Amino acid sequence: MPRRKKRRKKKIIPMAKTPYSLRGMNDILPADEVYWEYVIRKGEKIAREYGFKKIETPILEKTALFVRSVGKDTDIVEKEMFTFTNQGEDEICLRPEATASMARAYIEHGMIELPQPVKLYHLGPIFRYSRPQAGRFREFHQFDFDVLGDPHPVIDAQLILIAYNFCQSLELKVNIQVNSIGCSLCRGDYKKALKKYLSSKKKSLCKVCKKRLLKNPLRILDCKEKSCQEVVSEAPQIVDWLCEDCKGHFVKVLEYLDELEVPYVLNPYLVRGLDYYNRTVFEIWLTSDERGENSLGGGGKYDDLVEVLGGKPTSACGFALGLERVISSFKEVAGVEKKISKEKPKIFLAQLGEIARRKSLVLFEDFRSKGIRAIETFSKDSLRTQLEIANKSGVKFTLILGQKEVIDGTIIIRDMESRIQEVINFEKVVPEIEKRLEEQ
Repeated sequence: MPRRKKRRKKKIIPMAKTPYSLRGMNDILPADEVYWEYVIRKGEKIAREYGFKKIETPILEKTALFVRSVGKDTDIVEKEMFTFTNQGEDEICLRPEATASMARAYIEHGMIELPQPVKLYHLGPIFRYSRPQAGRFREFHQFDFDVLGDPHPVIDAQLILIAYNFCQSLELKVNIQVNSIGCSLCRGDYKKALKKYLSSKKKSLCKVCKKRLLKNPLRILDCKEKSCQEVVSEAPQIVDWLCEDCKGHFVKVLEYLDELEVPYVLNPYLVRGLDYYNRTVFEIWLTSDERGENSLGGGGKYDDLVEVLGGKPTSACGFALGLERVISSFKEVAGVEKKISKEKPKIFLAQLGEIARRKSLVLFEDFRSKGIRAIETFSKDSLRTQLEIANKSGVKFTLILGQKEVIDGTIIIRDMESRIQEVINFEKVVPEIEKRLEEQ
């Protein structure tokens, strides 16, 4: 009989005494969740207003999906993907972006048979193995808006408007950086001219861009190194190389933006770091971020992606906002605490004694059914402890129910700002609180 292969024992790496999160991956704590919920609600409201429908795709995808779509010579594919082989010996990865996954879903589920265009929005975590720094993590979250199935330039303009309106709804001061990188035909001639110019300035390029010069010279236009930016400032501009179709498309996009009064900046050196983009590309910059080092997001057209992945030729356009950066900027907005406080619970239920605890349990459900958020610590017996928690929670009112109040059929309402207390009929407390909150 053939000898059995000995199974290799897995090496167990001992964990430190105190576990901690992986580098570049962060917990979102309860104190921050209120900001996340607020921003996501704003985004989903805008998505519904513009007729987008939500799609969710798996976090794990086949690595080949992104090699084919994003491009094998991009930084994402070469350096930044979390890729591994599963038990079935398939090469899989944590998704490094969402657009390719949505295009894959569009093909796989026959969405081309639906009325076109198909408007989708996507919300979820993205993973890239890059050096963590301010506003950039290895796990981050994106809010994507994509329209598939229609080539009209008005779609590009409307998506730019949606990105602008999303930021406006959060009172973020932004401008839109816009460019056209043409199609594969006119971009080919531009690449030759660009490479010729950059080769003459090779000594001034950073180490990374010297390598890019051989593989993907367009990426040099996006480099943030000062020496490279000085070189780029004199480089040929792609708008001068656009074919008539691409030029006509871009002019239409700009005319729609002018009509919509969306503030934009023509940025002739704006490119995107993914190979599937063509024609219109754009980024969302804070007005205070003159060099775009911390762009809130960006996007553009990707007319060839669906076909590259095996589907029928399908024009598409989309963008994504990085939620970590958006939320970080939102926290700096004047008066943001007041906006967020509207989302917080307004009342605290304090009780003393077993009978009062039972009554309070039912009262909490009465408030919940009316859409009034309340805080409680029913497990606590000390009234002093409960009032300390109520004071720290920032509620408007604390309702106090003790044994005496249960017997009398009353409850105490305490205004947490003025410290004034009054006794009212227990049966009238829900409508009374509704009335007082409306008057706030």
